[in-house]
Amino acid sequence: MNTERTIAAALLEIKAVKLSPRKPFTWASGLKSPVYCDNRKTLSYPETRRLICESFAARVAELYPDVQLIAGVATGAIAHGALLAERLNLPFVYVRAAAKSHGLENLVEGELPDRAKVVVVEDLVSTGGSSIAAVEALRRAGAEVLGLVAIFSYEFAAAEENFKNAGCRFDTLSNYSALLNEALASNYISGDEPKILREWHDAASRNR
Repeated sequence: MNTERTIAAALLEIKAVKLSPRKPFTWASGLKSPVYCDNRKTLSYPETRRLICESFAARVAELYPDVQLIAGVATGAIAHGALLAERLNLPFVYVRAAAKSHGLENLVEGELPDRAKVVVVEDLVSTGGSSIAAVEALRRAGAEVLGLVAIFSYEFAAAEENFKNAGCRFDTLSNYSALLNEALASNYISGDEPKILREWHDAASRNR
């Protein structure tokens, strides 16, 4: 089994990802969705946590051998970023969603040397908006962002376009397509449910 399917299987097993084609979830944005992803749950499962960390480490070593620092996006990717930084023996910072309203009013927390070559870690990519905001914050702070890696992507067309416009490469360990393939192979979904899930994705991708 490839990495995408292996990660998808692990997320389904611990219920970090849930599929409910007939009774959709409501996202914070108000969007009705038959899939809900909460990668924070992976931190509670050592085997899955190690799998993600080792998969990140392999991907970063392959794509970004010159990396000097790991940055996590608050809040969901702080722990995963810190675990990866420890695995690679690299410094770590994290990027807030908004600057603090007191003290130094930091957006980037930690020691970020000027022109440091940074790989950003994210837990989940939908349209990429919050991820790209973190990338831009690091750039403004003087970093050279090599790229972004995430655990999971919904594979919305908007994400591809937004990252392209931002001039930032992004790669994910797993994605919506791999999730559906694994869910079908494991009998998590059956009957017309795969069709419902694909049609939702096509419609959501067009409208995002």
